[in-house]
Amino acid sequence: MPGKKQNKRTGENKVYTFRRWYIPERMGPGILRYVNDHIRPGSFLCAVISNDLRGAVMLADSENIDNLSAFSMYFYWETPPDCHGSKEKMEAWIKHKS
Repeated sequence: MPGKKQNKRTGENKVYTFRRWYIPERMGPGILRYVNDHIRPGSFLCAVISNDLRGAVMLADSENIDNLSAFSMYFYWETPPDCHGSKEKMEAWIKHKS
């Protein structure tokens, strides 16, 4: 993931920023395990990866719901296209462990 930056409001580090939105540092390990090791993430990230907006909104905590745009742009710009965009792609990615 790109270099870390600090959230001015909470003091928390963030691992990716898109415009004014960011991915909190605490979400980075789950994303990296999924992308690099093909390990299923938690339910919120599964919804994001599967392009399930309603599910992501229902499962997000208050910080992640405010920053859904950063998650969306991170997966679009920074990860292989075969690992996100639908539930089928996500399941195939998880099954394709090296």
